[in-house]
Amino acid sequence: MDERTDKTVNIVGVPLDLGASRRGTDMGPSALRIAGLGDALRRLGYRVERESDIPAPAMETRSTEDRKARFKPQILKVCQDLASKVKLILEANEFPLIIGGDHSIAMGTIAGVSSHFRDRGESLGLIWFDAHGDMNIPGVSPSGNIHGMPLAHILGKGDEDLKNIMGFSPKVKPENVALIGIRDIDAGERRIIRESGIHAYTMREIDERGMASIAAEALDVVNRDTGGFHVSFDVDGCDPTVIPGSGTLVPGGVSFREAHLLLEYVADDGRMSSLEVVELNPFLDDRNISAERTLELILSAMGKSIL
Repeated sequence: MDERTDKTVNIVGVPLDLGASRRGTDMGPSALRIAGLGDALRRLGYRVERESDIPAPAMETRSTEDRKARFKPQILKVCQDLASKVKLILEANEFPLIIGGDHSIAMGTIAGVSSHFRDRGESLGLIWFDAHGDMNIPGVSPSGNIHGMPLAHILGKGDEDLKNIMGFSPKVKPENVALIGIRDIDAGERRIIRESGIHAYTMREIDERGMASIAAEALDVVNRDTGGFHVSFDVDGCDPTVIPGSGTLVPGGVSFREAHLLLEYVADDGRMSSLEVVELNPFLDDRNISAERTLELILSAMGKSIL
């Protein structure tokens, strides 16, 4: 019997786009559902729970008081609700698959996962796939957009409220973080990344060494003395020719096959505790092709193979 038939996936949509400048990522969960995410997972052998959403306010109904961390109170509330939900899913021995929404939601997802591991006396590893470092902090970020800050707060830097979701900080140790695919880094952020102690793999390194080598090394990083690892997958880590439907496109990214290979390695490893996919923007897409390709990448992470 396929072991997946005994595993339940709990899909949670987080239709939040307050963390970004461009509107539209709030429709990312709908785009993936229209592409057939739930049914595709069932065909792969998983049980899929009734899907749910974390409520998120629209930008037009809120004002921002803090230009250094735009819409912080609203984003904090969504992340707190998401963290509690994710922890409950893991406590029920189910697999949380979180679909966003902009990347600020990762502060909530990872707070919930890390809290679950912390209760068991274990630490969490983290694969962060992204074109950007997401290591800005309020006052350093040129834009004040919180979707460029989540990894810094997960590592215990920046705003006290955002970094202490679920009552503790940091959520992961820097030596257990693998940041993959970066190619667009702010000047202030570059120093933060270099001093952080995380393992950062630029596109140049992927070009020179190949994704297979990077993926194997990243898995060693995230599994070293941890109870498992989370994957936070920003679709803009892929080249825009692969995923055109995102608001922060940067040319020269990871190819479709390279992204598949990374996620196939993740599936083969077997220690992924949770997965989130963010920054899909169907308003910038072409006939939902980005959601359909993202769905195929999710399936690779969940164990779909060529043979």
